[in-house]
Amino acid sequence: MSANIDVIQAKRIIANINSKCCYQGQTHGHEDFLLTPAQYLELTQQSFLNKEVIFPYLTGDDLVSTFPPLPKRYIIDFHPRNLEQASQYKTLFKRVKDRILSDREKAAKEESKRNQDLLKNNPKARVNRHHKNFLTKWWLLSYPRPELIEKLSRIPRYIGCSRVSKRPIFEFIDSNIRPSDVVQVFPLADDYSFGILQSDLHWLWFTKRCSTLGSGFRYTSDSVFDTFPFPQNPTIEQIRNVADAAVQVRQIRRQIMAKNQWSLREIYRNLTDKPDLEDSQLLQQTQLNLDNAVRSVYGMSSNKDPLQFLLNLNLEVTEKEARGEPILTAGLPAIISDPHNFITNDCVKMPLQS
Repeated sequence: MSANIDVIQAKRIIANINSKCCYQGQTHGHEDFLLTPAQYLELTQQSFLNKEVIFPYLTGDDLVSTFPPLPKRYIIDFHPRNLEQASQYKTLFKRVKDRILSDREKAAKEESKRNQDLLKNNPKARVNRHHKNFLTKWWLLSYPRPELIEKLSRIPRYIGCSRVSKRPIFEFIDSNIRPSDVVQVFPLADDYSFGILQSDLHWLWFTKRCSTLGSGFRYTSDSVFDTFPFPQNPTIEQIRNVADAAVQVRQIRRQIMAKNQWSLREIYRNLTDKPDLEDSQLLQQTQLNLDNAVRSVYGMSSNKDPLQFLLNLNLEVTEKEARGEPILTAGLPAIISDPHNFITNDCVKMPLQS
């Protein structure tokens, strides 16, 4: 495997951008949008309607560092309601108004003062108006990600990963759970797509194209996902093989987690640090089965340099796209007549509450 291929040559696949299958999660912008589980219970017991605007809120650390992976907090999200509609949730609206409005007014005022000083010294200076915009809709999260949330409302689960990670850990998350801004979100519900993202090919592309933060890799949609070429000529049998292998990876992970009370991060840390453990060997073999299935769906022989192969495919796909020819991007290919046959139901899910 070569690590010297210059994948910076990779071109952006515009169809991936247009199909929007990769997003950053929500940015709350103020801690008082967040609730503890006790506060959630109290507020939803006060009014059952409050459940319409309170959601579990998952961080990247919740996803990979807890057993089982579950959100530790909830979030008040009034979007897409206007001010009058949001005010109907009286207790929650009062909380947001009392705790958040004055802070946003202060931040907007300070931002305006900074902008005036900048423009006084340089009339052509670029200024920020983030806080002014946040104040205009002060009852809403700073970045509620409406396009993402609308897509999540139409599928039962989505794929997520921590935006900064040392290891390739992807997981399905129930669509009722809101992802935080440190979660990279792929609004795809099928096992085939999961298998492609969890494969070593995607991880290798990720590590060569991403930015870094500290000792971890940062997943960036424009440099990683928007340039990553998906298989272009898959057969139904190959798609099924990838999907089945992906399900098996998650099943083995859950077994190991339950047996050892390990988080996902601990599983993958041991895979690296203690490869001789029986559980590590089991997961390694299961991952290898997935990687082989993914190579097969790409039509990649064992002697091919994977980075060179992906770069060549990236260039081939962008050239076809420039000529107006159809290409395959993220998600199940159109040859699959019934997508539900490729959507299982395992995911990070909140336990039922009485």
